[in-house]
Amino acid sequence: MSDIAILYGTSGGNTESVAKSVSRLFNDEADLYNVETIKIDDIKPYKYLILGTSTTGIGDLQDDWDSFLPTFSKADLSDKTIAIFALGDSASFSSSFAEGMKVIYDAIKDKTKVVGFVDDEGYTYDDSTAVVDGRWVGLPIDEDNEYDQTDTRLEAWVEDLKKEFI
Repeated sequence: MSDIAILYGTSGGNTESVAKSVSRLFNDEADLYNVETIKIDDIKPYKYLILGTSTTGIGDLQDDWDSFLPTFSKADLSDKTIAIFALGDSASFSSSFAEGMKVIYDAIKDKTKVVGFVDDEGYTYDDSTAVVDGRWVGLPIDEDNEYDQTDTRLEAWVEDLKKEFI
């Protein structure tokens, strides 16, 4: 069993695809779980969690995460280190880009160590609550408009996470 679990919620498949890419960048040593079917007991053995969500509508959390987050946020996360990534559409939803990760971040930030913050440089959007003091609270991904940057962003982010996941 790995020390790393990737939990994702997906509606159209893009978040699952990105979660699988993250797993590959960890040499397929991270276990994948869809939050639609996961149980809290499934994640207890893991020290490191990577949480992936899409952002739906105007900054809304993906439906499966919306159902799972209340239970997840009540779990004992004190011994976990957590990173978050979110997909969004920076053109169609430029004023709420990737805000799904901020919903998750707000629910867990006082209960665990959150890592994987990303500088705001290089992103095209108007506004997002997921940016705090010039940094994203995780990794924003735009598979609709900036898909050509996804691999580079994922590789850099995972390299940073590897330093945190010691």
